[in-house]
Amino acid sequence: MAPDTPNGTPNGTLTPGLCSVTLRSHSVEDVAALAAEAGLAGIEWGSDVHVPDADAAARARKACADAGLRVFSLGSYYRAGIFGEFEPALALAAGLGARRVRIWAGSLEPHEADAGTWDAVVEDTRRIAALAAAQGVELAFEFHNHSLTATVEGTLELLDRVARPNVGTYWQPAVGVSDAEALDALRSLLGQLMGIHCFSWWPQAERLPLDAREGLWREALAIARSSGRDLDVMLEFVADDSPENLRADAAALRGWIDAV
Repeated sequence: MAPDTPNGTPNGTLTPGLCSVTLRSHSVEDVAALAAEAGLAGIEWGSDVHVPDADAAARARKACADAGLRVFSLGSYYRAGIFGEFEPALALAAGLGARRVRIWAGSLEPHEADAGTWDAVVEDTRRIAALAAAQGVELAFEFHNHSLTATVEGTLELLDRVARPNVGTYWQPAVGVSDAEALDALRSLLGQLMGIHCFSWWPQAERLPLDAREGLWREALAIARSSGRDLDVMLEFVADDSPENLRADAAALRGWIDAV
């Protein structure tokens, strides 16, 4: 067991896993098998390809159980602010046995959005948060461009306005920013962090081996653990979508988690 932090806060548990979108061309069963082979502990299943319906959700749940894996979450593509039906996403989460659903904060960045857009995203998030809470499900915003959570400031403002205990955010290093900027963003979001998407892109969207940004990830994992929160750290978008590269990235991630 890792020691407590200097201020007495218990260290959190970091659990290595996989986003199924990393292996979009592979079957549900193959994704689970490859994740287990790589020594990972669980999967966030994307609703775009792998889990679009109830039958697929049941298959993914069984594949994880057979491989000794946890189901971390459902990676949905619901964009808050559209006031659409959210019950189908919750039904998929229930079929998977997932206690968290990833969502998106509209489709505009903070500097592009007017007051009406902000109000719509806030109101819709509160609505779907109530539906999720009734089923014991958390919602986590994707920390991503082309949404109100494209920036730390936008993310914190949105979460402050939504103000629901079952709504938080993911973190990932924003494309094109320095290690220092990415880590500052992580520190700012720690209090409401629900998970981490883990990859190495540089200088823009060029996919590199995870250890090409070893300094970033070692520090990020140390920061995450010191928060005292239990967090899933999910590999995403390995170079060339290759199972071999997944194995190498998973080995690096597991080693760094063990070392922090």
